[in-house]
Amino acid sequence: MAGEKTTIGVIGAALDLGSGRRGVDMGPSAIRYGGLSEALDRLGHPMTDRGNVLAPTVERLDQGDPSARYWDAIKRTCEELAQEVTEIVGEGGFPLVLGGDHSIAIGTLAGLARAHGAPGGVIWIDAHTDINTPVSSPTGNVHGMPLAVSLGLVDDPRFSSDVWPAPPITAERTVLVGIRSVDDGERELVRRAGLTVYTMADIDRLGMPRVVDEAVARASGGAFLHVSFDMDALDPEYAPGVGTPVPGGITFREAHLAMEMLHVAGVMQSLELVEVNPILDEHNSTGNLAVDLARSALGARIL
Repeated sequence: MAGEKTTIGVIGAALDLGSGRRGVDMGPSAIRYGGLSEALDRLGHPMTDRGNVLAPTVERLDQGDPSARYWDAIKRTCEELAQEVTEIVGEGGFPLVLGGDHSIAIGTLAGLARAHGAPGGVIWIDAHTDINTPVSSPTGNVHGMPLAVSLGLVDDPRFSSDVWPAPPITAERTVLVGIRSVDDGERELVRRAGLTVYTMADIDRLGMPRVVDEAVARASGGAFLHVSFDMDALDPEYAPGVGTPVPGGITFREAHLAMEMLHVAGVMQSLELVEVNPILDEHNSTGNLAVDLARSALGARIL
């Protein structure tokens, strides 16, 4: 969308059931409070805010199978989110999805594939690979499973849906960036799926510009290209308000450079910002940073 003034369709997913810590359901409000509407207006992008897809509170639910805690409620929320994303694309808009824990990506990707009629690619910027299955997960937290679900790696009928009858993304167009925390079971799943992964060591060695260029080349070519940005990809020094911080992450400038380069490449058709937890934040610094990264992804420049 480089150079274009596109209508941004904002949709929040107030969901924290996929996480082991409470509070990330307030992430969409924190990002909006950080001045999202004003930021998009300054860039000249029209915006339609569709509000939030809501999930039931944990106090009203039984967790169900501990290997995929609260999956039934998460699934319903993701199905509703998928419908919202499909409608935004159908209206010619650019979906900007605000999380919520990273399990919401199941709904976002399903909605994109439904709107475009075919699977696409994703650049997954995260400290974690998020490719656990109920069998491999040490916690049963679904926010560690969205890539496995979206790639069709979960052999369990509970994870099928009329909303995502086929995997919405393909392994050859799935690129992970910023990885530095991988569960034992995930290593084999990553190798078996044949995903392209850039760890923090790769970013240190190659530099962010080369990583982004290669990620764009690998993830492009499908029906769509989505960018899913987990705020814990950043070093906790810059983004303290996340549920699973991991030291040694992407720096402030590396993150902005990546977003700026993605804008210039002109291939990104949707963006997702997840895992902002205002309970754990400091003066909404992580929510504010999410807004700044969205601005960079949508065309903001220093000069």
